[in-house]
Amino acid sequence: MRKGGPRKEGNYTNPCLTMHQPWASLLVYGIKRIEGRSWPAPIRGRLWIHAASKVPDESTIKAMEDFYREIYAVNGITDIKFPEHYPVSRLLGCVEVVGCLTCEELVQWEALPEGVRLEGQTDFCWLCEQQKKLLVPFEMRGFQRVYNLEKKIYEAAVRGLVPVDSPGPVKFPLPNPRDPFSLKPGSIAASFPNSKGSAIEKSSSLNAAIAGARAAATQFSKDQNIRGTNTIPNSTPDLPSNETQAVFIEDDRIPDGNLEGSEEANSASKQSDYIDEEGSSSRSLPPARMKQDPGAPSKVALATSRGMKPS
Repeated sequence: MRKGGPRKEGNYTNPCLTMHQPWASLLVYGIKRIEGRSWPAPIRGRLWIHAASKVPDESTIKAMEDFYREIYAVNGITDIKFPEHYPVSRLLGCVEVVGCLTCEELVQWEALPEGVRLEGQTDFCWLCEQQKKLLVPFEMRGFQRVYNLEKKIYEAAVRGLVPVDSPGPVKFPLPNPRDPFSLKPGSIAASFPNSKGSAIEKSSSLNAAIAGARAAATQFSKDQNIRGTNTIPNSTPDLPSNETQAVFIEDDRIPDGNLEGSEEANSASKQSDYIDEEGSSSRSLPPARMKQDPGAPSKVALATSRGMKPS
């Protein structure tokens, strides 16, 4: 039921999401299995992942790699092959979104490994499987929130996908295998009433890794505040309030480092707006175009974009 193209709730044909690095590559490589947002996933099935233009600094990369080393170690997994590079302004690959839960539901789902439950640190958790990467990531610009890839871009990209060797792949069982949207907020309590995940003991190194990842993600909110733009006022999910928090993760939710706008901002800024080099939108930019990475073999050149001829 999970094959054969994207399943969608809204008007999405080939949905894509733009994310900051290193989160984008970590998701495509299968290291990151939960994509966090402050809004529920509007699609099921294939979701293309595009890396934004902001170059990640070494401290951010180290913080996120340390975070994933620690949460995988909870399940005894120590051999993690992180990406050698974190390219920007590139379409990287795709994942299968099979469900969406609230943070509280995810951390209590006892059928999941503890490390996966530790990834649940945002309001809504998009559950991702079957990660694939592009053999040759190619240049394009992104949009806010979920948007459709142009047909020509999709047709070129789908031919260049290869599976990835995830260090800890996970399968999220659907309450109703015939309904791809059955794994949604509220479904765990109704379909798996005995799910009462035990609290996860956190070592000092795990707590430090969570704090480091939290700090790495919040830098994007600070950057937006400094620039004073309201195009993407919340580039990370909302920080937790002092109200009820999941008892299993205490008060350390991580706002994901990705491109995200509030409902108010996105209603004023249509999906036709491009994400420019500063992370804000611009209506004057040309359509997304494909560009082969320097030095890549000509036989895999993705030359179906407008105005380009095969080499």
